Amino acid sequence: MATYIQQNQSRRMAIFGLIVGFHVLLGYALVTGLARKVVEVVAQPLVTDLIEEIKPEDKPPPPPPPQIERPPVQVPPPDVIIDIPMEPSTTAITNVTNKPVPPAPPRVVAGTPAKIGRMPSSEDYYPAASKRAEEQGTATIKVCVDAKSKIIGNPSVVTSSGISRLDEGAVKLARDGRYQAGTSGGQPLPESCVSFRVKFEIR
Repeated sequence: MATYIQQNQSRRMAIFGLIVGFHVLLGYALVTGLARKVVEVVAQPLVTDLIEEIKPEDKPPPPPPPQIERPPVQVPPPDVIIDIPMEPSTTAITNVTNKPVPPAPPRVVAGTPAKIGRMPSSEDYYPAASKRAEEQGTATIKVCVDAKSKIIGNPSVVTSSGISRLDEGAVKLARDGRYQAGTSGGQPLPESCVSFRVKFEIR
């Protein structure tokens, strides 16, 4: 029995000695920094990278689409309608206007009437004021020429367009036209006439 008690005490002393030794070793490690070195070896340092946030650049708004200019609408020039009636061989004069009867034109010798050689465009003689007012009309003009196809006097208005400005434009157009003298027996007449219509129209 005494032997068992002695062995138990010896075991307790040994355990107590181990505990004291462990505490002494732990205190030595704390004093010398050994524990910190062990922690540094076991726990590797954490490496962190700072990633800068890239902000989207403020882009300017896209330019507005280009404006397409529409071409101006071009109004085609009006046509000149030339109506050459067949003049009777008689020397009688018929009044075809509602205006006062103008003085009788010179006597025309019987034969073929004068002919139109070349006529300018009525667009060049369309009065600007009439265009702005959108005035339209047709005037009948009479022109007499001599044996050399030169105009005798001034062209006259046979039928008015109803607008004095258009009548004046038609007379100016007739004055700048070119004509051929009428003939009788193959010879040019000393005086022959031709009538035609001049139309002013906005299209």
